[in-house]
Amino acid sequence: MTRLGYLVFLAAKSSWNRRGTLLLIVFSITLSTTLLLGIERVRTQMRESFVQAVSGTDLVIGARGGDMQLVLYAIFHLGGATNNMGYQSALEIAKKPEIAWSVPLSLGDTHQGFPVVATTENFFRYYRFRGDRQPAFARGKAFASVFEVVLGAEAAKKLGYALGHKLLLSHGSGGTRAAEHTDMPFVVCGILAATGTPVDRSLYISLAGMEAVHLNWRSGAPIPGLHITPEQATKFDLEPQSITALLVGLKKRSRVFALQQEIQAWKAEPLTGVMPGVALDRLWMMVDTGERALLFVSALVTVTGLAGLAAAILAGLGERRRELAVLRAAGARPADILILPACEALLLMGVGTVCGVAALMGLIAALGPMLAEKYGVFLHLSPPEAGERLMLGGILLAGFLAGLIPAFRAYRMSLSDGLTVSV
Repeated sequence: MTRLGYLVFLAAKSSWNRRGTLLLIVFSITLSTTLLLGIERVRTQMRESFVQAVSGTDLVIGARGGDMQLVLYAIFHLGGATNNMGYQSALEIAKKPEIAWSVPLSLGDTHQGFPVVATTENFFRYYRFRGDRQPAFARGKAFASVFEVVLGAEAAKKLGYALGHKLLLSHGSGGTRAAEHTDMPFVVCGILAATGTPVDRSLYISLAGMEAVHLNWRSGAPIPGLHITPEQATKFDLEPQSITALLVGLKKRSRVFALQQEIQAWKAEPLTGVMPGVALDRLWMMVDTGERALLFVSALVTVTGLAGLAAAILAGLGERRRELAVLRAAGARPADILILPACEALLLMGVGTVCGVAALMGLIAALGPMLAEKYGVFLHLSPPEAGERLMLGGILLAGFLAGLIPAFRAYRMSLSDGLTVSV
């Protein structure tokens, strides 16, 4: 065994003999490591979830208003409803020669808390996420008639619905029996495969279906005494007057700025065209201060754990003066006495960080499904990533440096001081 290996062995044995006190320090380091890595993982994977939820969409077009509000509501179904844009404007924009595809979206209704998105079959054909992936059907097919509905994977699992199940939509956020469209049930015709995006938490119907359920509604309330059956509804003109947003993909992405300016100057009505990536960059700039504050607080917790580690080793030096003196008398060099407490600190930090990583993995495994379901934050159960490994290395280095404080104290203890009996 090398000299350094022997010193590490001595440090481990010495720490084990004082395990009662040092276990509390390891527990503190475990908590601080879990907190620091947890905040970093939530921060990075929340951004990843947002960025990868939509790809290939060059512009989100909607009524003039807040750019970020439009993107968050139309794509992520977060926040309040935006003003609608005219459907005729959407049709005219879709005919422009530089546009490769377009997907209209109309939101506003829900089903037991899950958003209902009215769209066309173009959504299943052109919508992309996580690079070039598109929604795929686990069972069934896309809606082909007015009163058919496609369920996202998470919505189907949570609600327990299967193909052929009948369900009622609710006007707005629902919550009351009066808000339900009780006279026009929808039939589940398809269930999408899991995507890890807001698609999983949504229900999809046709634009005609959205119009049909609102035939006997005015100003957000049903018209008293007017009842329209599903059979009667199909005889009406079900082309929408307005929609929430229009997703657009261009043949050449270099044309995006020119089209954006053209949309901004649209004469028929005030419209805006938003690049999803730009809107999300603004969102990250807004929350960056809060993220940094959370990281700073977790770093302070880690520093507190390091201070406790140094204090515990320093406090133990008074009881170990004989032990260190015997080591010196047995031939230990002054440098060995310097290395020994530093090795103890490094060992304790190593055990604490390993336990912290294990605790984080356990929390992700236990709480990950709940976070995905309630908040749309998808945390992957994976080994520490590059940024997290850098943090772990910094924690270990900081622990070693903290251990140098009692190490220098032990180094200054002379052999005679250790062997002298105080009276």
